[in-house]
Amino acid sequence: MNITDLSMADLAGLILGFFLTLLVFSYIFGDNPLFRLTIHIFIGVAAGYAAMVTIYNILLPRLVVPLFGEDGGERLLALVPLLLGLLLFSKLSSRLAMLGNLPMAFLVGAGAAAAIAGALLGTLFPQTAASINLWDLQAARESGTGAGEQFINGGLILFGTLTTLVYFHFGVRSRPEQPDQRAPWIVEASKAGEFFIAVTFGVLFAGVYAAALAALVERLSFILDFIRTMLMPFISS
Repeated sequence: MNITDLSMADLAGLILGFFLTLLVFSYIFGDNPLFRLTIHIFIGVAAGYAAMVTIYNILLPRLVVPLFGEDGGERLLALVPLLLGLLLFSKLSSRLAMLGNLPMAFLVGAGAAAAIAGALLGTLFPQTAASINLWDLQAARESGTGAGEQFINGGLILFGTLTTLVYFHFGVRSRPEQPDQRAPWIVEASKAGEFFIAVTFGVLFAGVYAAALAALVERLSFILDFIRTMLMPFISS
């Protein structure tokens, strides 16, 4: 990259990104005002971007346009979210806060329904289907996997799934003054489930650490590329 090939906007963005990256790295020396300033800028930009996406992708096409459109049915339907949205502002007043309970209840109910449906359709059902497919010996033969290997893989995943579920058994655990009141097989199976949970958390931590390390390498590479770009005219001359 040559600095002469950059426009003023690209050059300004490159310089701004360089200095903001250095300010973030200043956290190495401890919390400081420069680092907090960078974090505030990041949060402000993220909030502004989210607001603009909400306005242009939700409010304008789904509320403002139907309200001022020619279709009477759409205009009538748009009055419902408009009324609920206005009722939310009543939460700003302690005397009128009760009026905002209806839209809040609707938001909580819709959010819970979306979360449950997402967990079932996006996680539980696909995971169940994937676990069942591990016992499909015909598919294993077609993919070149031996029946014994497929049986071991399926059995291990099934064992890990069942013992992990047993670990969350809501029974009476042991206390210093009384013995464990759970069934012995639940106690033993929960130990195996605890091992699988520990392995899962370890894998997740390794993934987060690898992502953070990749981000660090990318930022360091950006700093080196910036310095090389800035010094290129002086080196070439």
